[in-house]
Amino acid sequence: MHKYMRLLSELEAFIQSGAFGQSGKLPSIRMLAEQHQCSKSTVIEALEELERRHVIYSVPRSGYYVVQTSSKRQIKGAQRIDFAASAPDPDVFPYLDFQHCINKAIDTYKNDLFIYGTASGLPSLLTVLHKQLAGMQVFAPERNMVITSGVQQALALLAAIPFPNGKRTVLIEQPGYHLFIEHLLTHQIPVRGIARTAAGVDMEELERLFRTGDIKFFYTMPRFHSPLGSSFTNQQKKQIAALARKYDVYVAEDDYMADMEQDSKADPMHAYDRAERVIYLKSYSKIIFPGLRVGLAVLPEALVGVFRHYKRTMDIDSSMLSQGALEIYLKSGMFDRHRQKIRQSYTRRAELLAAALEQEAAGSGGAFSYTASKQPGMHTHLVLDESIRVPNMISRLHKKAVLLETIDKHYLPLFQMGNLLKLNVSNVQEPDIEPGIRLLAGELRREWTKRGSRH
Repeated sequence: MHKYMRLLSELEAFIQSGAFGQSGKLPSIRMLAEQHQCSKSTVIEALEELERRHVIYSVPRSGYYVVQTSSKRQIKGAQRIDFAASAPDPDVFPYLDFQHCINKAIDTYKNDLFIYGTASGLPSLLTVLHKQLAGMQVFAPERNMVITSGVQQALALLAAIPFPNGKRTVLIEQPGYHLFIEHLLTHQIPVRGIARTAAGVDMEELERLFRTGDIKFFYTMPRFHSPLGSSFTNQQKKQIAALARKYDVYVAEDDYMADMEQDSKADPMHAYDRAERVIYLKSYSKIIFPGLRVGLAVLPEALVGVFRHYKRTMDIDSSMLSQGALEIYLKSGMFDRHRQKIRQSYTRRAELLAAALEQEAAGSGGAFSYTASKQPGMHTHLVLDESIRVPNMISRLHKKAVLLETIDKHYLPLFQMGNLLKLNVSNVQEPDIEPGIRLLAGELRREWTKRGSRH
């Protein structure tokens, strides 16, 4: 990354964290140049960009100051610590940048954005996405790419369309994506589950289900699984792709957090597909904002025609305005800068969460266990002792302003649930993570000790 881009991201992160104190005054240009080992002209360029975005303002002969907004959350003493919410942090949404892109899209495309588009999506956006995907080791012709109204629509379409293998049952991980579970149950689509843990899935069980279970496709989140937070190894991805080929089963790979990946050697499962059995799904909601509703499906050749046909009968096309704005956002370099910013913000929170959980798990006395991931993510889970009653504990913590929710909705009815507690820090401020985990761990130990004393 160029020094200017890196400096811009670092300054934004410092501003967001409240590092410049109550006065909000930034260090001098000379001091910033020394601290960040760059030229004064680079510092001035970054400050001018932040001023254009209304993040800071200048006072003649005084310096630069942070723009104080009433919507900013307090850095310390939060009214509540929300480990339940999984939506992206509103404080890191690129509102002003994207507003500029929307205005630019209207000016650039004019009337083209306000008529019906194509079932596949805005052609110029697909060209940009094709290039981006190649950098992520997802190689496919543009004709195999379809823009959808979020990954949710792509999953609904995959569940509905007939597949070349003639099979009908959808296989999903347990726990798994709760809204897809709800969709499958609502539309009475045949579905089965396979247990997933921090270590992955049982490959022998997966092979048995592929061989005997009439599996149409297997829906999986190979990296940063929600709600577990764990990721498959490259070897596990290769194994699943090989099994899909062997038993003529398709795999829907939901790579919704692909942009958070920092390990250059962690390729998507699609990179190991040698038989066109992997469907690659990508979302821009988690890294930009949920309301964007732009997703992408990269389809095997055999599914392209029927997928487009079903999509056209569902909504004609996805929002052309959102697509045009996203194209400009990607081409301008704003996306790369925002991705770096959000990676830094989320990585710090993930590391704080992992460190706090490791420390508390070491002294849990058996109340719960925590398995650290190679690359910590925004969400993770604890495995609780079977004696701990999660709903009661959540209710008591709620009275202490620590918000949690059960994992029930992430399971199919009748599937045996693990005694798990899911955690997410996308909406928890950095200073609140360690105190919140300490309160949680203390309540877990008390509950475990109380239950144990009754036996």
